[in-house]
Amino acid sequence: MTPHEVQSQQHQSRLHQLIGAEVSLYTGKLRSYLQYKNIPFTEITASTKVYREIILPRTGVRYIPVLITDDDIALQDTTEIIDFLEQRYPQDSVYPTGACQKLMALLLETYADEWLVIPAMHYRWNYEENREFAIREFGRTAAPTASAEEQLAIGRSNAKPFAGALPRLGVTANNTAAIEKSYLALLSELDNHFQQHLFLFGAKPSIGDFGLFGPLYAHLYRDPYSGRLMQAQAPHVVAWVQRMLQPRSGSGEFLPDDQIPETLLPILSRMFAEQGPVLKATIDQVKNWAANHEDEVIPRAIGELTFHLDGIAATRLTFPYMQWMWQRGYDAYRDMTEVDQRRAQAILAPVPGAAGLLQYPIEQRVKRQHNKLILTQSHSAR
Repeated sequence: MTPHEVQSQQHQSRLHQLIGAEVSLYTGKLRSYLQYKNIPFTEITASTKVYREIILPRTGVRYIPVLITDDDIALQDTTEIIDFLEQRYPQDSVYPTGACQKLMALLLETYADEWLVIPAMHYRWNYEENREFAIREFGRTAAPTASAEEQLAIGRSNAKPFAGALPRLGVTANNTAAIEKSYLALLSELDNHFQQHLFLFGAKPSIGDFGLFGPLYAHLYRDPYSGRLMQAQAPHVVAWVQRMLQPRSGSGEFLPDDQIPETLLPILSRMFAEQGPVLKATIDQVKNWAANHEDEVIPRAIGELTFHLDGIAATRLTFPYMQWMWQRGYDAYRDMTEVDQRRAQAILAPVPGAAGLLQYPIEQRVKRQHNKLILTQSHSAR
């Protein structure tokens, strides 16, 4: 047996290791994907000890989830992990082959990952029942062998940075009513869609479904108050969450002929109305920041911007990572054939702001390298 064959056999005897937490938004996204793809894995709770001994040494950052692959590669960031695994496990891909379905799936992943964190964090930390539940979960995760009293103290300490992040996301006392109004309207729109379709684009989940599952499961379904709210307001969304908890690979297909359900248009309209101006402002601020910071690692936030929900203005930090996520859909649109682009334009014609943002030039691109964001060349120079 050659050394390569020995190494290959060793890899097959190992399992991928998912390091995360049940309370974590993005862990939920990745866990559901791994289950759907029937990828063998074991889950390790991201305790304080695991952070110290594995996560920080292997990734250089303090974020979960982390995947340690069966050949000992450490990966961080759910989108990068999923794309890595799609190369290794291409069967039953979560990326539709239809150009328009793929574009819409990427747009909805960006919306879910980067915008729905607003209602997810609001409901978790501004409602006492949810907050106390999350604090206990944080304590159990960080110190699984500690006493209940010790876990509570640890949970309160570990929760402070998360609860304190609300203003940085633009969640303030002035706009919580607008956040809830928007979220309840979104629940209604999703409920209408899932009454007619098992998943976003038919009978199998896409990358957009896994994106939505993160906030809608880990925070808004699993936390007690918001969970009851979802049960009361959106039973078909609840049924979708439960399908995503036990996804079955090979059980269905995407809609034929690259169809986009009309029931998704109100959701896309909400995305472009609320998140669209923030995406455009982020693209502009990244370009301006880059003019004075060549060859520097991009910080998590590079300034502030103003956004509006239901006519209420609020300020939040500018997160360049949102542009990195947007670039995925932007590139998919730019890489379409002329025929597919025209069809995408026709589909999105009822969505105010969509065409303008998809055609808005990204003059300064960003990319992830070693779990950090750095500047890179423009799309046209690729």
